[in-house]
Formats: sequence, structure tokens, C-alpha cells
Amino acid sequence: MLEADDLAALVARGTPRSFPKGQALAHVGQVPDRVLLLRAGRVKIETNTSAGRSVVLAVRGPGELVGELAALDEQPRSASIVALEPVDAVAIPLRDFRSFLLERPTAALSLLVELSRRLRDADAKRIEYAGWGTLERVAARLMEMCERFGEESDGVVEIDLPLSQEELAGWTGASVESVGRALQTMRSLGWIETSRRRIRVLDPDALRRSAAPH
Repeated sequence: MLEADDLAALVARGTPRSFPKGQALAHVGQVPDRVLLLRAGRVKIETNTSAGRSVVLAVRGPGELVGELAALDEQPRSASIVALEPVDAVAIPLRDFRSFLLERPTAALSLLVELSRRLRDADAKRIEYAGWGTLERVAARLMEMCERFGEESDGVVEIDLPLSQEELAGWTGASVESVGRALQTMRSLGWIETSRRRIRVLDPDALRRSAAPH
């Protein structure tokens, strides 16, 4: 969402960093010291319940900022950021990021718009968790992956996002067993095909209808 000169100015304040798959870019509870601009690769934003279960809050990809909330309010990080695949990023020190926003109001407004979008998305997911069944919630996450990370060819959408079934369950807010049953139902209906950490959506329209039950 940034103008080209704003993006160049932001990148100039940072340092290139690379992270292998599985490495944490930041940890929950950590005192914030930087914001990360993703250039390549995708990450999951996750935290744990009091029972120790992992909950995936979001997936971010190239062109997105991560760690910006803790940078704005200077509170300990509320979630961890973990690389789902090799990641290239630009690490911007906290003080430099805040001064960038003060000096460039257009960029600050763009950040507010993005934070508003993420808040609306979080509200929508809370409604899903309260009123939708597991099948509908899994369908909604699959449609989100189709729209953000899918590659369409002849009406079939290939999702190349390395999420395990456990991670999909954590993102859906359901048990691994319930998500497994939902995926099996979708396979039997001919909506999807699955292989290890890869999903092909054969009938996006059916999936979309299931992902919008109301």
C-alpha cells in the first residue's frame, strides 16, 4: 500500500535478514526492538493457549509488515512469528520505524488502513468461531488461502502453502480430528484433493458457498 518513495525510504532504514524454515522471527512476550517487512516467503503468527495448544492467528506473506503492533504500543509481543518456508525480510529498528511514520503521514495513514483491515478480519473470524461449524470454518480458511496464495488454472486452484493439518486446525479454531473429518467430507464431495501440505481446490464455487453459510 506504500508509495514507491515511501517504500524505498522504509527499506533504507532497515537491514536485510534471512530466516530458514521453522525459525522464529520473534517470540511471544519479547520486548519489541524491530519491525519486519517481508520480501519473500511466508510466516505464521501464532500463540499458545493456557493448555499449551498452538493457535494460528494469521499467515503473512511478501509485501506485508509483521511485528508492527508491538512497535506502536511498545508492549511485549502478543504472538510469535515463525517462518513457514525460507524468508527474506528487512528488519527496521523500532526507533527508525516510529520516526519514519512521524515523517511520512501518507505512509502512517496506509498503516492505519491496513490495521483497520486486520481488525475487521479478526472480528469476522470471531463471528465464525461463535456461529459456524468446523466444515464452514475450514472452507473459509481454504478460500482465504485460494485468494491470497492460490494459483488458478482451468478452474482448479492449487494452494502451495506449507501448512500442516495441525496448523490448519489451529488457524480454524477446531480440533485436528474435526478438521480431518471436514477435509475428508470435502474430498468425498469432489471439492478438493489433498497431498502432503498441498491442496487442490477442484470446485471453488462449492467451497465459496460453504464458506459463506449466512
